[in-house]
Amino acid sequence: MLINFICVGTKMPAWVNQGYEEYAKRLNKDVKIKLIEVAASKRGKTTSVEKLKSEEADRIQKILPKGAHIVVLDVKGKQWSTENLSLQLERWLHLGQDVNLIVGGPDGLDNNILKFADESWSLSNLTFPHPIVRVVVGEQIYRAWSLLNNHPYHRA
Repeated sequence: MLINFICVGTKMPAWVNQGYEEYAKRLNKDVKIKLIEVAASKRGKTTSVEKLKSEEADRIQKILPKGAHIVVLDVKGKQWSTENLSLQLERWLHLGQDVNLIVGGPDGLDNNILKFADESWSLSNLTFPHPIVRVVVGEQIYRAWSLLNNHPYHRA
């Protein structure tokens, strides 16, 4: 299974890319995660937030692989424990299709993306900077995979 990790925003600091890649490379052939960056809309003093989110949604929709399961990361989504995430990962594996994890820009995701998502996942009630989300999601996908495979990484 391939997880397309679609994130609005480019040019992350080196430590973000290193942290994310460290976990992505640990996964085996059964589960792969691929980061796909989408350019954020340029913010201006007079540009409406809805217009920015709509532009970003258009760019996301253009690159979405057809027929893949869509999971948005959204503050209103379900919060999963690591154990619950491993069950989700196992379920995704049995779907027989790739998964798209989508992270919006600074203002979140447009309703056009949210409404056609198959699932909505919230990392926390806390607000995280987008660079940290990349590392956290990479690590949690690896941790969930390690639980499914009885790998000693997860020691809860």
